[in-house]
Amino acid sequence: MSQRRARRGIHMDQSELLFNKGCGYYGNAAWQGLCSKCWREEYQQARQNYHQLFPLVYLRLQEEEAAYASIQGAQSQPQAQPQASLAPFSKFEERKTNEKTCKVTTVKKFFSPSSRTAPKKERVEQVMDEVEKYIVTRLYKSVFCPETTDNEKKDLATQNRIRVLHWVDIQMLCVPVDEEIPAVSDNVVKAITDIIEMDSKRHIFSAIKITKSEPASADDFLPTRIYIVLKSNPPRLQSNIQYITRFCNPSRLMNGEDGYYFTNQCCAVAFIEKLDAQSLNLDPVDFESYMLGQAFPRRPEVDSGWPQIDTAASIPALAQVNQNLDLLSGLRSRQERVLEVGQSMQSDLITWQESVEREVQEILEKYSLEISPPALSAIDSDNMENDRLPLTPQVFAG
Repeated sequence: MSQRRARRGIHMDQSELLFNKGCGYYGNAAWQGLCSKCWREEYQQARQNYHQLFPLVYLRLQEEEAAYASIQGAQSQPQAQPQASLAPFSKFEERKTNEKTCKVTTVKKFFSPSSRTAPKKERVEQVMDEVEKYIVTRLYKSVFCPETTDNEKKDLATQNRIRVLHWVDIQMLCVPVDEEIPAVSDNVVKAITDIIEMDSKRHIFSAIKITKSEPASADDFLPTRIYIVLKSNPPRLQSNIQYITRFCNPSRLMNGEDGYYFTNQCCAVAFIEKLDAQSLNLDPVDFESYMLGQAFPRRPEVDSGWPQIDTAASIPALAQVNQNLDLLSGLRSRQERVLEVGQSMQSDLITWQESVEREVQEILEKYSLEISPPALSAIDSDNMENDRLPLTPQVFAG
């Protein structure tokens, strides 16, 4: 199993991501595999070589620049004669200007960073990040995927390429992730969602860590990243990569954590674009039939060391549908149990009501009550005190 994984797995050390000249920085495809520093040096060297290869053109340009400078100097000479008569006034203005300059210099020294405690490196980086965020946000509509570039064509080509590779699964890429574990599946879904915002690295490492029960290594990050890109198929992928390459601070893409993750993202896209049968250890005929949609790869029946999952579980959307169906099935069974309990309680209430009515009827039949009518009082009775009249007559002396 280990030999099979070593043959089919996508392994790349951190040293392989660095530029091969040994400068210690990460390279980038937009700079032809060079870092930004080496790219500028190569560009300057190319210009010097151009001057050496085409000396006549270079001399002609220098002559034109010298002629232009002489014309500008000739235009400025006639203006020098009128200024000779204004020499005293010019000295007065120069003295006033020097005084203002001295005051301005004093104020600058007072507010200069050298007069205060130097800011911390973390604070400077935070300010630079906020400034960069503000600038690229304001310029987004103008500079993101301009019409003069072919980024949109590359975006569509990459999306179509990923779309026809929908059949590639975890086993083919030797991704150390088990989506049968609920926590791992949740992290995979979150990574697919967050990759659109270029911020899925945390969920990828969490999924690998839960599956392997140990901290994730950099060797496992790249194949998992490729799998997430294939399953998410993020839009405008090439445009976003070019936008970051052109306007991000070059020092952040050359080294550090941000440079490592961005380089892995570029490597994942490059791998998908060049993916072939040999990369997945497949027969070229089978690979072509899978790409054309004429066949679908079958799961190997032998134990490959990873849990065999069904087709639906390998596709996040189908897995989510199956999970929702299971939840609905459980909810339906719970509802049926609630209805059964309600019907049982209703029958118990009816039985209790009938028993109470029956007991009351039996008591009435056993103990009959005789209710005598109330006694009528005589209107002409002489006993006025016992007539229960509402008012008692009173006799007052006159």
